Amino acid sequence: MQTVLYMCMFIRHFFSSKPLYAVIVIEKIVERCFPLLVELVKQRNMPAMVTLSDEMKMEEDANGLWRYISEHEGFYGTIKNYTKDFIVTEIDIHGQMVTNPSTSDGQSSNVTEACPSVNKSDSGKIVNPKCSLKPEEYTPDRRDTEPCQNGDSFDLSLILGQDVNEEIERFTVKLRETSWNPSDSCGEKLAYEELSLGSFPDKHQRANVHRAVRHNFPFLLTVTNQSEIRVREDPDFKHLSGLVSEEEAEDFFRFIDAKIPNSVYTFKSDDQKVHRTAVHHFLSKRFGKLVETKSFSDQENKTAITVRLREKPKKRTADECSKEVYTAFILKKENLETLEAISYLAAILGVLPSDFTYAGIKDKRAITYQSMVVKKITPQQLKEKAGEFEKRGMVLSSFRSVSEPLHLGRLQGNHFDLLVRDLRPHGQDRTGLDSLVEEAVENVKVRGFVNYYGPQRFGTGQSVQSDCVGLALLREDMVTAIRLFLTPEEGDGPQSVAKRHFIQTGNAKEALALMPASKARERLMLRALHRYGTGPDGCTRAWLSLPHGMRVFYLHAYCSRVWNEAVTHRLTTLGHKVRQGDLVRGKNGGRAEAGEPSPPQIHAVTAAEEEEGAFSLAEVVLPIPGNSVKYPENAVGTWYQERLTRDGLQSCRFRVSSLKLNLPGCYRPLLALPRNLSYRLERQGGGGSHQETNSKSPLGNLDADTPNMLLNFDLDTSCYATVCLKEVMKCDP
Repeated sequence: MQTVLYMCMFIRHFFSSKPLYAVIVIEKIVERCFPLLVELVKQRNMPAMVTLSDEMKMEEDANGLWRYISEHEGFYGTIKNYTKDFIVTEIDIHGQMVTNPSTSDGQSSNVTEACPSVNKSDSGKIVNPKCSLKPEEYTPDRRDTEPCQNGDSFDLSLILGQDVNEEIERFTVKLRETSWNPSDSCGEKLAYEELSLGSFPDKHQRANVHRAVRHNFPFLLTVTNQSEIRVREDPDFKHLSGLVSEEEAEDFFRFIDAKIPNSVYTFKSDDQKVHRTAVHHFLSKRFGKLVETKSFSDQENKTAITVRLREKPKKRTADECSKEVYTAFILKKENLETLEAISYLAAILGVLPSDFTYAGIKDKRAITYQSMVVKKITPQQLKEKAGEFEKRGMVLSSFRSVSEPLHLGRLQGNHFDLLVRDLRPHGQDRTGLDSLVEEAVENVKVRGFVNYYGPQRFGTGQSVQSDCVGLALLREDMVTAIRLFLTPEEGDGPQSVAKRHFIQTGNAKEALALMPASKARERLMLRALHRYGTGPDGCTRAWLSLPHGMRVFYLHAYCSRVWNEAVTHRLTTLGHKVRQGDLVRGKNGGRAEAGEPSPPQIHAVTAAEEEEGAFSLAEVVLPIPGNSVKYPENAVGTWYQERLTRDGLQSCRFRVSSLKLNLPGCYRPLLALPRNLSYRLERQGGGGSHQETNSKSPLGNLDADTPNMLLNFDLDTSCYATVCLKEVMKCDP
């Protein structure tokens, strides 16, 4: 502990000119060291019923204490020396590799769901205020004598009666005289008071009252409680009237309440950019779903803000949906992230990244094959761009028209072809290497491996890992989450330079200009920060600029980190036997259809079932935190609560409403078992090779001296080949 404190003091001094870096680095040290210290203390006080030396081996690595399920010795080796050493091929929901010719003919087997309705707004560009208003556009000259759209009047004396009309006028006079005076405490009290206008059982009549009150008194907010209508001061009007004149604020609120699609309202000219920015931010925050704003300059170079009411999106009919163009294809990429590849594809084809759908994310440092579907692009258009794709390290094939998009999770798993180079034993004696490899592979084939999430789940080579960002989002600390997300990596690469510039200056516009075009997430974030500001609301809008799948990724990373620590704690304290309170899937918990999991039937092991050995460790599941999961009914369940409390999430509902994120949670098997596992040892010239399968390797010629291992196997979705390989080798590959 003393060593950790000294390290923190040194880092604080070293980064004295950049305190944000110091905070991030120190938080990282505490986050990694504290769980390790707690784990070591627990081991010293561990119950005598668990004998770790007899049941498992433990190894400390960058991710904490790692647990192995088998006892073989293992060996050293290296992977990913070249991208061709790691080949990943997606397996569709029917168990076929996507590169199989049979899956290329006709419609993709992964595409089964119907076309969803489109939720995007189909609004046009904002109208230039220098142009004359069209007849359908709103003019603030309409008065209370003008009939509503349904023929009803705005005259409150007719709608409410003369007595109620006079009462509301007296209420508004008092409100405007006192509630906006900061020095008047009575005004503050009155601002929270309400006036009842009476009960209106008829829904149509209540609607008339709401419209009439809002038109005559735009600074009032009408609220319905059952059939009673009450009015009080509108805080949004008060805020806006502090930015613009009261007359403009009234006209603007009448414009909003009129709800005439594509109508525009223009504020008075304002030459102060800072002031205009404040107005833009407020309107975007409060009315962003209804309106869009833009500043225009007239012929005299006077600048004014124009607001346009968005047109409501129309629901797609089944016929319109069936006419949508979808093209499925197989994407082969090399040394590219999936999302990075999609950014390149979208830029080349002139569509949005959200027009691409896929079943799963694949490794970056590898050659990967996966199914994709793109909207609004024909097979011929994809073929014409083949040369440009290849320049970016991508090859597209098996083009075919389909009627539906692809959906995340619509796959059975992945097939891996790995080349592990330069095998050598942990000791000095190399004579028994072949037997060591054979024993290791056989053990994993039979017993499987602990189903940890691999390091790529949390972001390899990043200064701040994804789970740290996810924790900040769950705490709803949007500003911290942004700064963690944009913390630069080591080195002077263009991405790091852009991130470093933002952290040091807070200037999102300049950082955006420095950010490479391929970094789609970072550019979306910076563009939103430039538009909405770097405060809490601006940071929230920046996160909302990312697609839902990108936003939820960071929360899943945090939950995955907790799961990794939970499985380590479970094996450390309870060993390899199924214990009372462990969770297992019920006997009927399987798959309703290919690729479609049925709702899991989770059962807590009883004392009698533990005694009779009714379940094996392979049947045990651990919950991934969420709002719809149950936790183990033993010490592991208590550990979950303590772990979440340590991160300040003891009362977390695992919903981030401001980002439209909800985490129900799920259950992940403690162990994973590779399927179709085979290997082959090869030395240069083929001497002394051991071959378990006669299949030819797709990895090309081997260039290592002696020996290399070719390993082939299938894994279920969300299982990691690097974790499986670590169990085989008993070290980081």
